[in-house]
Amino acid sequence: MMMTGAEIVIRSLQEEKVEYVFGYPGGSVLHIYDELFKQDKVKHVLVRHEQAAVHAADGFARSSHKVGVALVTSGPGATNAVTGIATAYMDSIPLVVITGQVPTDYIGSDAFQECDTVGITRPCVKHNFLVKDVRDLASTMKKAFYIANTGRPGPVVVDIPKDVTAAKCEFEYPKTIQMRSYNTVVKGHLGQIRKAVQLLLEAKRPMVYTGGGVILSNGSEQLTKLVRRLGFPITNTLMGLGAYPANDRQFLGMPGMHGTVEANLSMQNCDVLLAIGARFDDRVIGNPDHFGEVPRKIIHIDIDPSSISKRVKVDVPIVGNVPDVLEEMLRLLEADNAKPDEKALAEWWERIAEWRAKDCMKYSTKGEHIMPQYVIEKLREITGGEAIVTSDVGQHQMWAAQYYGFTEPRRWLNSGGLGTMGVGLPYAMGAKLANPDKQVVCVTGEGSIQMNIQELSTAKQFRLPIKIISLNNRYLGMVRQWQEMFYSSRYSGSYMDSLPDFVKLAEAYGHIGIRVEKPEDVEPALRKAFIEHKDELVFIDFQTDPAANVFPMVAAGKGLSEMILAEDL
Repeated sequence: MMMTGAEIVIRSLQEEKVEYVFGYPGGSVLHIYDELFKQDKVKHVLVRHEQAAVHAADGFARSSHKVGVALVTSGPGATNAVTGIATAYMDSIPLVVITGQVPTDYIGSDAFQECDTVGITRPCVKHNFLVKDVRDLASTMKKAFYIANTGRPGPVVVDIPKDVTAAKCEFEYPKTIQMRSYNTVVKGHLGQIRKAVQLLLEAKRPMVYTGGGVILSNGSEQLTKLVRRLGFPITNTLMGLGAYPANDRQFLGMPGMHGTVEANLSMQNCDVLLAIGARFDDRVIGNPDHFGEVPRKIIHIDIDPSSISKRVKVDVPIVGNVPDVLEEMLRLLEADNAKPDEKALAEWWERIAEWRAKDCMKYSTKGEHIMPQYVIEKLREITGGEAIVTSDVGQHQMWAAQYYGFTEPRRWLNSGGLGTMGVGLPYAMGAKLANPDKQVVCVTGEGSIQMNIQELSTAKQFRLPIKIISLNNRYLGMVRQWQEMFYSSRYSGSYMDSLPDFVKLAEAYGHIGIRVEKPEDVEPALRKAFIEHKDELVFIDFQTDPAANVFPMVAAGKGLSEMILAEDL
C-alpha cells in the first residue's frame, strides 16, 4: 500500500494504539496535521504552547502506563518543547515527541524555522532520530515507541523533514523490532538475588528505600507483598510516593531534604539497606560522605545498570525489572519459609518509634492566616485520598507530598528530577484525558501557575473539569524560604508584587474562580468545588500564610541526621 510520510506517521500512531496526540501546528508538520484531520482514531489536543504539549503528554504517560505523544513544528516549536523533553528525561517518562524539520535539501542552510533538533535534544533524550528517507519512517516510529517504553523508560524524539512527510513509499508496519545495540535485561541474576535475600534475613536494622522505578515498572504489588512479608520499615522518595500505601504502619514517610525524622534517621542508621528503583539522589541522601559514615550493606535493584553505584557504592547490585526481581525474592523466601531476626527487628522498631514520636510534621494552627498544610489535609479528606494530584514545583509541591498521603501508585505527578515550574496544569490535563472517571487536582502556587496559565484555554476547549488549588503566599515560596534561612532574609526577586486577580482570570477563560482568605472557609470552598461544580474547572485561590516554611529540612551539603525542624527556629 503506497502512502505518504504523513499518512505513515498517523498509521504508525494507530498501530501503537495511541489515543491522544498533544500538539501545536506549524508549517513543517502541516502534512501530518492534514492526515490527522482525515481520521478519528487518534485525537489531537491543541495546546497553547509547545512546552505544555510535552508536559501534557508526560502527565498522560505518568498516570496511565502508556507512551505519551507530542507533535510540534520545527525551529521554535522544537525548542519550546525542550524543557518538557528534559523534564520527562530526568524522571524516566516514556514519550515519543514528533518534531517537524525543514526539507532535507534545506538542512544546514539556516532556512526559515530551522534548528538542529537532534543536536539540541541529544543530552536530554533516551534516543533521537532524523528521518531522511520516507522508507525508514515506519521502522523508525516502531523503534521510537519500543525504546521509549522498554528498559529504563524515557523520551524519544523523531525529527521529520517536511519533504519526507510528502514523499511516498509502500507501508508495512513492523510487528516486532530488534536492535543489536539495544537489549534490556528483565530477569535479575539469581545468585545476586540469593545474596540479597540472605543479607535481608540477617539484618538487625533493615530499611527499604524505593523510588519512581517501582511505579514505572508497575512493581507496587510485589513491593507491598515483600515489605509486609518481611515486616521491615519502608520509605518512598518524592517520585515513589504511592508505591507503598502511606497509611500503613510500616511506612515512615518520605526521605531526604524534606523527609520525616523517622525516615531519614532509619536510612542513616540501618545496617542493611534495600534500594529499589531509586538512584540515591542528592535531595534524598544529602551529603554522600555523611551518608557513608555509618557502615551498612546496600542492595540495589534497578533496570538501568548505569544507575547502580553511581553516587553510592553498593554491595549487591541487581540489574533487572523490579517486579520480576521482587517476585524471585518472594519465591525464595516462601520456598525456605525464611523469616528475619524477629527479636532484632522488634528492637529496631522500638528505636524507630522514638524518632516517630517527635511528630515532625506538626504545624501551628494559631493565627488568622490559612496554613497551607491544612489545605492539603482538607483536600485529602474531601477527595478521600482518591484523587490524582499533580503539582508544580516549590513549597506547595513539598506540602502536597508530605500531607496528602498517597496510598496507590500513579496518583502523584510532579517534576522531581528537573524541578520544572509550570508542569502542574498540563500534567492535570493529560491525567484527566487518561483517567476521565477520576478526580484530578493541580496543587500549585501563584508563581508556578503563571508559567503555563494559558492552558486554561485548552482545558476550556476540551471541557476538562480539573480542580486547581493555588497556595498563594505572594512569594516564590521556596526561594523566599532559602533566602530567609541562608541569605539573611534578603528577598531578592522572590516577592510577587504584581499578581493578577486569579478569580477574574479564571472567569475570563470561562471557568469558576473562588478566593479564600479565612481558615474557616477552606473546607466549604473545597466542597463547593468538588460537589457543586464537579463537572467544571474550578480555580481556588487560597491566601496562605506568607511566612510558612517547609519542615523538616536538610540544608544543602548537610547529612540526613542534620535536619532542621520547625521547633529549632
